[in-house]
Amino acid sequence: MDFNMKKLASDAGIFFTRAVQFTEEKFGQAEKTELDAHFENLLARADSTKNWTERILRQTEVLLQPNPSARVEEFLYEKLDRKVPSRVTNGELLAQYMAEAASELGPSTPYGKTLIKVSEAEKRLGAAERDFIHTASLSFLTPLRNFLEGDWKTISKERRLLQNRRLDLDACKARLKKAKAAEAKATCEGDTVPDFQETRPRNYILSASASATLDDTSRSPPWAEWKEKHPGGWRLPCFFLLPLTPSVTLARGCLPLPEDRKLWNDEVDKAEQELRVAQTEFDRQAEVTRLLLEGISSTHVNHLRCLHEFVKSQTTYYAQCYRHMLDLQKQLGSSQGAIFPGTFVGTTEPASPPLSSTSPTTTAATMPVVPTGAALAPPEEAALCLEEVAPPASGTRKARVLYDYEAADSSELALLADELITVYSLPGMDPDWLIGERGNKKGKVPVTYLELLS
Repeated sequence: MDFNMKKLASDAGIFFTRAVQFTEEKFGQAEKTELDAHFENLLARADSTKNWTERILRQTEVLLQPNPSARVEEFLYEKLDRKVPSRVTNGELLAQYMAEAASELGPSTPYGKTLIKVSEAEKRLGAAERDFIHTASLSFLTPLRNFLEGDWKTISKERRLLQNRRLDLDACKARLKKAKAAEAKATCEGDTVPDFQETRPRNYILSASASATLDDTSRSPPWAEWKEKHPGGWRLPCFFLLPLTPSVTLARGCLPLPEDRKLWNDEVDKAEQELRVAQTEFDRQAEVTRLLLEGISSTHVNHLRCLHEFVKSQTTYYAQCYRHMLDLQKQLGSSQGAIFPGTFVGTTEPASPPLSSTSPTTTAATMPVVPTGAALAPPEEAALCLEEVAPPASGTRKARVLYDYEAADSSELALLADELITVYSLPGMDPDWLIGERGNKKGKVPVTYLELLS
């Protein structure tokens, strides 16, 4: 493997400089370039979007697949880029057990016949659940995952680059500040040898060959004595540190020459040039990051559309479940009425929606529950001649119909949503039913389809 040592050393130096700047900022020893309020709001909004998207995604996965082991298996198949194997839903598994039990216990027996009917309904429910999971995964989960694994990763990458550009910018500001301070100090103190280590690292060497011929008339007697000891021209002592520059370094005690001030000016100019470059790179990276963060609004619009699709698929799923269970209830009611005359279906009755004074628009979103005695009224009530029934002297009320209802036989009254009818109860009637009148028509109506008015 071919290593570029210069690039490696440069990257290591940059990393060390950023680490030093970051540490000094944390300890309050260095200034930090602050972003504007609008940019900070965009960052907070993006972080909040990412966090809540992750939570919604995880909980939706739990809703669609409650089994954690199955979720882990699907995750592994997805990461390995392999097709997830087809999995039987709980409803389909229950239908399979019921069908096998019916075949073993006797499909011609009442219990076996009922098991077969329920298994068929559970199988349809399982198929509806499978379609719902597939639709919800495509329309809702996939866009959320695409955002977290695509757009958000890009945003995070650009934010890290912006952080590095900011650290470089602040390091350049600190370097320029130190260079100017050192230049001012050298100008005020003429007997001080410039210390380049205050601004940036430099290579220094010990030199005994740097020399300069001085005029005896312009110097004090000690310099003349030095010349006498060195006839070929006096030399500076070897303990002076000389930078690797073509200029002549002054001995301690000499006045600064224009060349030394030029060195400091060059140092400040170089620091200013690096600062301008760092500022340009920071501004460009900040603009790129800002554009990505402003794109979060488009992400919200996309997620809103996906949320509508999810609600639509969930509504379709529950409507299918309701229709399948309603058909099963009617089948079980007719079969149980033939086996057990005069009894009602089931030992437990589903909870009926509470009667309230809410508007039809609000209550129409709730699926009605058909009373269990719809097709199994006692023979004495089924044979009741409605034409001979007279309303009681007191106790009639007005009621608003919440949902459409199709009469199961001639003793019931068909209903249309939002219409007003007169209702009353007769002694000995099932409390889930009332007698309804609309014009000259009369028949039994389920209480759960009505909103009683005062």
